[in-house]
Amino acid sequence: MRLELKAGINGSLIVNDSYNSDFTSLSLALDFMAQNARLKRTVILSDILQTGQNSGVLYKKVADLLHEKGISTFIGIGEAVQQIKPFLNTNIQNSFFSRTDVFLNTLKNTGFSNQIILLKGARQFAFERIAERLSEKNHKTVLEINLTALTHNLSVFKHIINKNLNSINKNYNALNADNDANTHSLNFNINNITQPKPKLMAMVKASAYGNGSDEIAHLLEYNHVDYLAVAYTDEGIDLREADIRLPIMVMNPEQASFDALRRYDLEPEIYCISLLEKFVFYSKNAQNTEGGQVFKIHLKLDTGMHRLGFENADIQQLIHILNDNTHIYIASIFTHLAGTDAADFDGFTDLQVSRFMEMYAEITAGIGYKPMRHVLNSCGIVRFPNYLFEMVRLGKGLYGVDASQEIQSQLAVVQTLKASISQIRTVPKTESIGYSRRGILTRDTRVATISIGYADGLPRALSNGQFSLGLHGKRAPILGNICMDMTMIDVTDIPEAAENDDVEIFGAFITIQELAKNLNTITSEVYTGISERVKRVYFQE
Repeated sequence: MRLELKAGINGSLIVNDSYNSDFTSLSLALDFMAQNARLKRTVILSDILQTGQNSGVLYKKVADLLHEKGISTFIGIGEAVQQIKPFLNTNIQNSFFSRTDVFLNTLKNTGFSNQIILLKGARQFAFERIAERLSEKNHKTVLEINLTALTHNLSVFKHIINKNLNSINKNYNALNADNDANTHSLNFNINNITQPKPKLMAMVKASAYGNGSDEIAHLLEYNHVDYLAVAYTDEGIDLREADIRLPIMVMNPEQASFDALRRYDLEPEIYCISLLEKFVFYSKNAQNTEGGQVFKIHLKLDTGMHRLGFENADIQQLIHILNDNTHIYIASIFTHLAGTDAADFDGFTDLQVSRFMEMYAEITAGIGYKPMRHVLNSCGIVRFPNYLFEMVRLGKGLYGVDASQEIQSQLAVVQTLKASISQIRTVPKTESIGYSRRGILTRDTRVATISIGYADGLPRALSNGQFSLGLHGKRAPILGNICMDMTMIDVTDIPEAAENDDVEIFGAFITIQELAKNLNTITSEVYTGISERVKRVYFQE
C-alpha cells in the first residue's frame, strides 16, 4: 500500500500508512511526517506482526524511534504493542486499546486537533475505519497528488540544469583554450561561468496549481528548493503560518499589504515606478519606527511580454530612487519570456533576453552591485540552457506538464482526479439524459451517474459526448449535460462497471493535456479550476 496524506478533523492531517506494518516502513513514515514541522505528532500503531524479531527488542527500537522523531502522543492498539510501555518516556503521552472497535467507541471523547496523525496497522486491525472517522471530507470526488511523482519531476529538471551547466562549462573551457575571440557571443552565461549552479525558484501560486500550497511547499522545502513564488501576499502569509521558512517572492503585491510583507518576511516583486515610490514611502516610515531594517525586493523588467515590468524609459529614474534608498536591496532582477515553449518564437526569445541584458547592465552599473538574474520558466529550462543565469523558475513542469513536449515522456503524472459511480441503471432507446434533454439515446444504454459536476471542476463544455472518462482501462462517453454536482456516462460497453467504482477524469489514462486540448485551453486553467470541496489526498509510493 502507498502512504497517503489527507485533511483530518479540527485542522489535523492524517498520514495513512496502514497495512504496511514493519519497522523500516515506520521509520520512513515518521520521516514523511517530519516534513510538516508545525503540527504536534501522533502515532496510532497496531501490533507489528511477522517481524521475525524478539518482540521486546522490537518495541524498544520502536520507542527509541518515537523519541528520536519527536512524537508527542502514542496510541497502541492490540495486545503485543503494549510491550512498548516501559520504554516510553514521560514526554510522550500514551494510551492503549485492545481492539480497533474499542478505540473507535472512545474516539468521540478523544481530542484530535492541529495534529499530524500517523496510522500504521496490520491488516487485521482495519485501520481504514480510523482513517474514515478522522478524515475531514467524505465527498467521493478526490484529487490524488502523487508526491513521489512530483519529487521525480523536480529531479528531472535538476538533472537537466546540471547537464546543461556542465556542457556550458566545457564549451567555455574549450573557447578559453583556443583563445577564441567569439567570447562575446549571445551566450551571456560566459560572464558568470564560475558561479555555482542556478538557484531554483518553485511556483506555488494558486494553491500550487490547485494541489494545495502547504503540502507542496513542505515537500519542496524538504527537497532543498531555494525560493518559492506566490501571486499574492495572502498566499505567502499562509505558507509562513504553515511554518515554511524558505524565501518567498510575492509577484503581485498591493500597497495595503506592505506591512504584512515585512512582518512575514516576504519579498515583493516591484514592476513600476509608482509601486516603487509607494514601497519607498512605506519603508522609510518603517525605518523610522524600527531602524536598521533592509527590505529585499525583486525587480521585474518588461522585455516584450507587456504584462508587468519596468521599461527602458524608467531605468534612470529607477536607479536614482534606489541610490537614494540604500535600505532597499535588490535580491533579483528578472523578466518573463513569452514563447519559450515553441520554436517559432525562438528569435523573439533571444530578442527578449538581449533586451533584458542591456537593461540589467544599465541598472547594475547604476546601483553598483549585481543581483541574481532569472528569465527561464519550465520550458525555458529545457530549451534555452544558455540563459540559466543565477536562478530559474519552475512552474507547471514540476506538476508533470511540458508545454514544449520535449521532455514530456520523462515527467511523471502528479495529479489524478477521480469520481465514484453512485448509481447504474439501464435506460431504453429514445429516452433522454439530463437537463435540456440534450442526451437523446440511440440504443438501450447502461448509464452510470458519477459524483462530480461542474461545481467540482468538470467543465460543462465537455457535455454530451464531447469527452470520455476512464473506467477499467476503457473510455466512457459523457451523456447529456454535466450537472452541478453529478455527471452521467455511458458504460454499456464496460459490463464490469459497478457502483462505487472509481472513474478517472484525468490522470495516467486520460491525460490532463487531452482534456485541456478538448476545452481549447491550457492545463493550468484545468488544474486551478478544481473546486476546494474536492478532497485532496497526497500519497507517496
